[in-house]
Amino acid sequence: MTAYDPSDILTLRRLKSGEEAAWHELIEHFQDRMLNYLFRLEGHYEDALDLTQEVFFRAWRGIGTFKEGENFLPWLYSIARNTQIEKHRRKLHPQFSINEAEEDIGFEVPSHYTSPLERTEGHQEVERVQRALLTLPPDYREAIVLRFVEELPYEEIASIQNVAVGTAKSRVFRAKEMLAEALRGTVDV
Repeated sequence: MTAYDPSDILTLRRLKSGEEAAWHELIEHFQDRMLNYLFRLEGHYEDALDLTQEVFFRAWRGIGTFKEGENFLPWLYSIARNTQIEKHRRKLHPQFSINEAEEDIGFEVPSHYTSPLERTEGHQEVERVQRALLTLPPDYREAIVLRFVEELPYEEIASIQNVAVGTAKSRVFRAKEMLAEALRGTVDV
């Protein structure tokens, strides 16, 4: 069995044709990753869940812009990043309607999550780390989440953040220092 790859020519054709089963597979494969990424950036589970739904809706609407031969994951992270940034630019919660998406897409976006905090041992430590993470500047917070939570290589982080690889490495290093300082005395780093 091969790993799921939405950039595979056959899978990509299915996605671009709007095949419902192909979109369910894509969502099933990447929803936990997107939710976790957005939760780490937002700090609030419900906001992250709303943004995750919007990310998949935007991916569905924008799949025509995805070029064959590109790596799919950085493309999806870029959508997630832009969606999250746009939410904060508007200073309002997104006006995304899942009911509207269901009508446009023709299928329901599944949601069967429990909060990551509910599933994590050491609830208090997770909260402390999350609070410390939220004190970092957004670009640094995103860089450390992409590197250590999402386990992406520096090249993909640079692509997602639209910076040079050296800048991505520098942001991760500096973010680790800032996070360690924020956590000093609260949890073992």
